[in-house]
Amino acid sequence: MTETPNLPVAATANSVPGLTPKQIVAELDKYIIGQDDAKKAVAIALRNRSRRRLLSEELQEEIHPKNIIMIGSTGVGKTEIARRLARLEDAPFIKIEATKFTEVGYVGRDCESIIRDLVEMAVSHGRARGLEACTAAAEKNAEDRILDLLVPNNFPRPSNPNPAEGQELETPEMRLKATRERFREMLREGKLEEREVEIDVQDSSKNVVVGIPPNMGLEEMGIDLRDMVDKMMPSKRKRKKMTVSDARPILVQEEADRLLDMEEITQDAVNKVEESGIVFLDEIDKVVGRDSGSGPDVSRSGVQRDILPLVEGSTVYTKHGLIKTDHILFIAAGAFHGCSPSDLMPELQGRFPIRVELDDLDEDDFKRILTEPKNSLIRQYKDLLQTEGVAVDFQEDAIEELAAMAATINQETENIGARRLHTIMESVLEDISFEAPDMAGQLVKIDRAYVKEQLGEIVEDSDLSRYIL
Repeated sequence: MTETPNLPVAATANSVPGLTPKQIVAELDKYIIGQDDAKKAVAIALRNRSRRRLLSEELQEEIHPKNIIMIGSTGVGKTEIARRLARLEDAPFIKIEATKFTEVGYVGRDCESIIRDLVEMAVSHGRARGLEACTAAAEKNAEDRILDLLVPNNFPRPSNPNPAEGQELETPEMRLKATRERFREMLREGKLEEREVEIDVQDSSKNVVVGIPPNMGLEEMGIDLRDMVDKMMPSKRKRKKMTVSDARPILVQEEADRLLDMEEITQDAVNKVEESGIVFLDEIDKVVGRDSGSGPDVSRSGVQRDILPLVEGSTVYTKHGLIKTDHILFIAAGAFHGCSPSDLMPELQGRFPIRVELDDLDEDDFKRILTEPKNSLIRQYKDLLQTEGVAVDFQEDAIEELAAMAATINQETENIGARRLHTIMESVLEDISFEAPDMAGQLVKIDRAYVKEQLGEIVEDSDLSRYIL
């Protein structure tokens, strides 16, 4: 008989914020078919982050994320699982191919640029959210600036400074206010869109730095030379005449930039990267060296050595400050054909304690992928063609035939997983997509016979299908 421990009152209830592991898996099930082991592993990793935040600061520093290696063929859902996981937590996320990087000293990108790119993405997303939040206020301020241009405060003094008894003195301020309100009404009704105004705009020729290439090797230090030059040189603006409709978006953007607190946005982005950032390292198996001692294998091993400090926990210098990688979650993935995770450096293996193998997709999986997810391929193509007024009805036997063909071609040629469905669907719907603008109002039924008619010859000719599908 199990005994219930005496837990603090706060711990007896579900006091951990965020989705539970079961809820995370349920959300992933809406978009990804199968791969239950991988979903369970990432759900636990995400939940552990929420649990960690409830601990004391001292203990939080000691608990590091349990990084994951996903093993599986291309097109089985590795990237999609990581991407959807990041969206569930609204976490900074970057997908990067390990093959893009080289050991320091070789030509190519250094591994620390992964973290710099992650921070840049987090800042950009934070700025976008900030702009969205202050849009209404920015539009109101821009409207006031347009009214200042249309109704300048230079009205003459009233012609009758001594009104008769009982008659109210009309001051310039009163006249200006009344006129502005009339113009505001006309502006909102769209009656002044073609009226011309003069505004100060940024000089597009500002800070054109001749002779400075976009990358001078300073990326490794997190230094943006062009950004430095921009800050040193004075801002240049020029007066330009344009219509109200053209001036409005420029003024709205300027007002939004004034309302944004970029310092706060940047600090928030840095905190989110350090506490909830997710790095998806694809094709990790391609940097497995063969201990040949020379040639490209040396660089591959070097990339592993350069990735190791990031995964272990280090400090990376960026233009937004120092970033600690101790609590960033790293998810590595690869097909591992001809090698295994045990071929990685022992130190790197130890930093990826969780390993999950993703299953190859079969015919039943393809059928479910076509119909079940919220963003299923069938729904995508139906909605795309519906924009042209063409209704497409996929019969059950057509879906079965599409799934069977995808499975067969994957077995006989190269197994590219669910991506095979994209090529097949494009081939099946090619004629309809081409003729759609002239088919408005029509209903097109796709059945097994139609699928075979479109693809039968290609599937039968294995050499042809190898190149076309």
